[in-house]
Amino acid sequence: MADSVLYDVTDGLATITLNRPDAMNALNIDAKVALRERLREAAADSAVRAVLLTATGRAFCVGQDLKEHIGLLAADRESGDGATMSTVREHYNPIVTAIAGMAKPVVAGVNGVAAGAGFGFALAADHRIVADSASFNTSFAGVALTADSGVSWTLPRVVGPGRAADLLLFPRSIDAEQAYALGIASEVVPAAELADRAAAVARKLAAGPTVAYAALKESLAFGAGHTLDEALAKEEELQARAGASEDHRIAVEAFVKKEKPVYLGR
Repeated sequence: MADSVLYDVTDGLATITLNRPDAMNALNIDAKVALRERLREAAADSAVRAVLLTATGRAFCVGQDLKEHIGLLAADRESGDGATMSTVREHYNPIVTAIAGMAKPVVAGVNGVAAGAGFGFALAADHRIVADSASFNTSFAGVALTADSGVSWTLPRVVGPGRAADLLLFPRSIDAEQAYALGIASEVVPAAELADRAAAVARKLAAGPTVAYAALKESLAFGAGHTLDEALAKEEELQARAGASEDHRIAVEAFVKKEKPVYLGR
């Protein structure tokens, strides 16, 4: 399990790396459990102020490991309990919740193809830096499945409901430039520069005002499902929290002194 997902914390940045390159980082049970637990660890660690989610090899993540999956389906047919699809509840849902709900920014460094759940994980991140050789594919309908990993919620909010339906009903590869045009990619860089650029952006966020970032994530998620009046009330609540942070005091004092603020993340 430990080898399928690598974990490192340096200077406030947790780097979580999917590490099954020979399988294009397909998600077997061990990888799903390891990813879920590393994300939870990063979320709970006060020393972590940002997360970089990336992968080794030529793929970001192609989704479910179908070689493992076919054996699990066969076992389901024998037992009749349908336990295989509980992976959505046990693994995919908690992974996406951990990424999207984490009170610190998450950057996805998409080094190659992101398909199915891999696409969902990237969409759950706050910022997606994408190699020019990477691509995206919803994939689900291609194996007679519906969307999971939050894609039914995140994709329409990124590309619009009509385009989301098109991409889900007719799965196909979307290259990096198309992904940028659709808003899926925040930034596209040459593949050779992806690791350095993604790490640089994630380190910048790790050095930023963590309380404010958490409030921004919460306000965006809240606003997606509430009225303007409700969103205004939430903004008031969250602004009070951010305004009481030590980083806000540091920022204001630095502004007055015309200095660069050095944030503490609290």
